[in-house]
Amino acid sequence: MPPRRRPHFTQESIDQQLQQIHLLDQASSSENLEQLGPIIKQIHANRQQEVYLRTLQGLIESKDAEIESICGDNYQEFISSVSTLFSIKSYTTNLREKITTLDASVSQVGKSLVEKKKALLQTKKTAANLDEAIDGLQACLRVLDVVNRVGEMVKEGKYWSALRSLEDIESMPPTSLSTTPLFQHLLSSLPSLRGQIKDAVTASMKQWLLDIRNVSAQIGQLALDAMELRTRRWRGRREKDPIIKSSRVGSAVETITYEKTEYNVLDNEQLKVDFKPLYECIHIYTALDSLDEIRRSYQADRKAQSDLIIPEPLPLPSLSAITQEIVGYFIVENHVLNTTGSFRSEREVEDLWDALISRLSKAVEDALRNEKDPDIYLKVKEALLGSVMALESYSYSTGSIHSLILRLFEKYVNILESKFGKRFENIVAQDDFQPMYVEKASERDEVLETVWLTREQRQQLEQTSAPLNLPWSQGFYLSCQDIRNFVQNFYQFIEGVSQHHRNIDDLLSKSLDTILSNYISDSMAKRAQNTTNLSQLAQIITNLEHFEIACSELERSLTNIRSSQRGGTIRVKAAASFAATRTKALARVTEAMSSKLDELFDLSEYDWTPKSRKDAPSMYLDGLVSWLTTVVDSLALKDVYKEEAYRGAVSYIASCFMDFLTGRDIPMMNEHAIANVLMDVDFLDEELKRSGHSHSAAFTELRSTASVVMSDAVNAYLVASIRQTSYAAVKPKRLQALLEKLARYGLECRDAPSRERGDKRRKEAEAVGRLFPGENR
Repeated sequence: MPPRRRPHFTQESIDQQLQQIHLLDQASSSENLEQLGPIIKQIHANRQQEVYLRTLQGLIESKDAEIESICGDNYQEFISSVSTLFSIKSYTTNLREKITTLDASVSQVGKSLVEKKKALLQTKKTAANLDEAIDGLQACLRVLDVVNRVGEMVKEGKYWSALRSLEDIESMPPTSLSTTPLFQHLLSSLPSLRGQIKDAVTASMKQWLLDIRNVSAQIGQLALDAMELRTRRWRGRREKDPIIKSSRVGSAVETITYEKTEYNVLDNEQLKVDFKPLYECIHIYTALDSLDEIRRSYQADRKAQSDLIIPEPLPLPSLSAITQEIVGYFIVENHVLNTTGSFRSEREVEDLWDALISRLSKAVEDALRNEKDPDIYLKVKEALLGSVMALESYSYSTGSIHSLILRLFEKYVNILESKFGKRFENIVAQDDFQPMYVEKASERDEVLETVWLTREQRQQLEQTSAPLNLPWSQGFYLSCQDIRNFVQNFYQFIEGVSQHHRNIDDLLSKSLDTILSNYISDSMAKRAQNTTNLSQLAQIITNLEHFEIACSELERSLTNIRSSQRGGTIRVKAAASFAATRTKALARVTEAMSSKLDELFDLSEYDWTPKSRKDAPSMYLDGLVSWLTTVVDSLALKDVYKEEAYRGAVSYIASCFMDFLTGRDIPMMNEHAIANVLMDVDFLDEELKRSGHSHSAAFTELRSTASVVMSDAVNAYLVASIRQTSYAAVKPKRLQALLEKLARYGLECRDAPSRERGDKRRKEAEAVGRLFPGENR
């Protein structure tokens, strides 16, 4: 490889390089020394330091010579320029000194001005800060004033305004105040302030609830007074207009009429109930989205108040005040329900209503459990009925109260039955059973207005001039009077009660039947049973007959009353009881006469084994017939009942004669005694026929039985066809007894014919007994 050629440095090349790095360039104000690095590196790399330095020294010397040449050519100009420069320097130095002096004075003055400027700027900065602070404080004061006014508004009861103020604070536009701790603290305290508003409005509502409880009784009293006035007004109008007679208070016709003069019990001259606290509370809780909370609280508070209305046990004298409070309570509930939208539901009010009425029903029934005074029941009914009528106008369901009233009504009727039953028993027990005497026509008319009679009976008595004896006794008049009182008391309880008429009619029918049958009819039956006085028995029968008539007339009059009120038909079934008692009383007349007849028969002194027949009837029969006709005809009875008495007496006489012939008291007799008895029977029958009271049928069995013996027709009697046609009235047992008596007499006789006849009668008796064992015994 040939040796590398070393570069050759000349002054021109070095001058060119130095020009490149601006070392010799007079126009350049900077030196580019970075390019010197490569040149030096190349020199070292070629090891031409000495050559380069020598060339460079030559260049320097060349340049120095060039400078000296230039300086020599321009020296004079240079000297003059230097002189000029020195003069300029002198002037410059003086000017500099003056400038320095002036600068010092200006500096002295400027320093003071700068300090004042600094002070002014500081002052302005402070003023700006103060303005900002004042603005901030004013903003804070405005917010604090709003907060303070919130408290004042709460104290003044302006809860909605207070709540709106809090919302205004919360919705303020962003300002410098918004980032301050104070404002953040205020924002954090807003829930607490809302809670204070909530507590305050709740306390206001609680106080309102207490006030409402205190005025509930007054509200109820006003409502009941208004309903009573409404009832009286409608009753007066109903009496004037028969068309609306059947319409009750609360009916469609009455309601339309009443709407024209409706009375507001919550807003009138006597009382004004302000519901604003409740409405405000509902409004505030709605705004706070807490309506359910206040709804539950209100329901609980009202439930607690309703629990305090009815004390335990319930004092009946305070029932009227309690019902007033109940009416006022539910009038308020109705108003709240209708004016608060969705705050109250019908179900919540119904729950309160059902619970309170249930407790009221139980309390009333417990309080009346041992009560026996019907007037107390009437007062309870009036108190309950007033509340029913008042609350029905507010659309409350009063069926449960009506059910309670009807249950009380049933107890009331039972007590009324017992009370009047005792009075009827006393009336019957104290009755003298003599015709009632009236001295004046006014007294007669008063009695006729009280008792129930047929139209013909009433007209007949009205045409009879006073004084007179009425057909009935004082007891009948007093009983009719008390029956009217009973019916009046009965309807007095049920008046105004909305009920099913048929149930009430059935209950009245049952009660009247109980009173008439169990207390009047039975008492008269007992009185008749213990009475032997025929005139009193006759009056009892007459009274019973009038009671039978009274039952039908009472039924008709009560039905007419109920028909005018759209009721049903009332059935009084006690007439059958009076008819049965009348039959017993007639039988008792027969029994009373029978005892006298027994005394007369004791005077008969019959000879049952006479030697011959009598020529005339027994002497005692004249007295018997005379007594019988005198007594029966003198009884104050209808002819039909007198004939019944005759029939009973004659039947008893016939039974006595039959007992003579077939009874066990007389052991034996002969045919003459039978003939004598038949003579007496014929005499009695003829005497009764002469007096117009023929009852021959009563003697049919006696005559038929005697004829079988007296006509010696026993064998014929044993023939079935003959017995059924000719001797149907004869009873085999009695015929056998009579034959045995005749047989006993004949067998005791000493003469042969009599003994033969006695043996014949014995065989006949045995034949009758064998052919008909047990028949008609």
